[in-house]
Amino acid sequence: MSPIADHPLRYELSNELHARPFPAIPVPATVVFLAVKQPVDAAARDRAADVAHLVQLLDRHGAAHPQPGATHYSGQIGRHVLKWEQHAEFVTYTAFCEGLPARPFDPADFGVFPEDWLAAAPGQRITSIVMRLEAWREDAEIGAQLDDWFVPESLAVARVLDDAAVIAGDFRIDTGGHMRFAVFARPETGTRRIGRVVQRLCEIETYKAMSMLGFSRARALAGKIGGMEGQLNALMAEMRDEVTPAERTLDHLLTAAAEIETTATQAAFRFGATGAYEAIVNQRIGALRETRFMGRQLFSEFMMRRYEPAMRTVKATERRLEALAARATRTGDLLRTRVDVERSAQNQALLASMDRRADLQLRLQETVEGLSVVAISYYAVSLVGYLLYPLAEATELSKGTLQAAVTLPVVALVWWMVRRIRKRIG
Repeated sequence: MSPIADHPLRYELSNELHARPFPAIPVPATVVFLAVKQPVDAAARDRAADVAHLVQLLDRHGAAHPQPGATHYSGQIGRHVLKWEQHAEFVTYTAFCEGLPARPFDPADFGVFPEDWLAAAPGQRITSIVMRLEAWREDAEIGAQLDDWFVPESLAVARVLDDAAVIAGDFRIDTGGHMRFAVFARPETGTRRIGRVVQRLCEIETYKAMSMLGFSRARALAGKIGGMEGQLNALMAEMRDEVTPAERTLDHLLTAAAEIETTATQAAFRFGATGAYEAIVNQRIGALRETRFMGRQLFSEFMMRRYEPAMRTVKATERRLEALAARATRTGDLLRTRVDVERSAQNQALLASMDRRADLQLRLQETVEGLSVVAISYYAVSLVGYLLYPLAEATELSKGTLQAAVTLPVVALVWWMVRRIRKRIG
């Protein structure tokens, strides 16, 4: 008996769940992170260009190339371990090495990515991070360092993963153009667990930056949506105006509805992606299992105060566009109903006019038929008179008397014949 056949994608889909393991990062260490996105139509970009750019970096260090069609890669480049991942709209590079520079968050740490290589990137930087991983210290010492490194007003700090580490960051771009994060890990915290913390911090920042693109789109659309709402209000007022022809109003409404639908369609992908990225940000923060550190605000609190209002703006703009499109549809239905009613009234008036013309035509026809009877009778009486003139001489009747005698019978006969012919035709 032959074994059951496997689905051709069974192993590929199963291996996908294990394809991107968390990096194992020791402490102390320095981590640098870069996310690159094409400015337009990033989801439909040429992904081969992403791989070619990665290969250029690997060739500088003589490192092995990724497998054909790969969407992720891990390997050694110099003294750094590189992790590359290709996503729907962007690619990310994470590089880490053991040890810490003497200067905290030194811009030189980003030198693992050469400037000329960065300039040739197939896209633009959406975010970049310099992260410092240090050994656990006393709370007061950690607090003093955080106050020295970060802006206190926007600093978020938390104990994570059942007090396995303390994470901190202020979500501000420093003079080197990078975000800064710090991680203080307990000695017993494993390298894999530290790698999960590092990756989640990078993902929180990356997906936050990506979702804020939706906020930028919503803010840019605010004025345009207001203008379209005003235009629709004017068209609705025009509908109540009995002077303006409904057909002209309908043409203007169709133009406005097309503009609304085009705007909604163009924004649909960005707003949909923003919702997905927001969900990832909240899920990654939830996975950290935060607890408070020295009364400082948590990452979730920072997001609630600074990030969620922007996301609510995006959702409100999306709902506003949907409501505007639905309103335009309803207005168009009402206006088309008005046009149909007006056309029905016009058709009824036309039918009534045709009925009147038909009635007049029938009367005219009856009049013509009456005149025809007279004319035919006149000629028939004349013919009959000519036929009966010899009889008049035999009976000594005058021609006038004889013609008068046959007039009524002839007229009656003609009338009867015309009626019969009319019935046959009808």
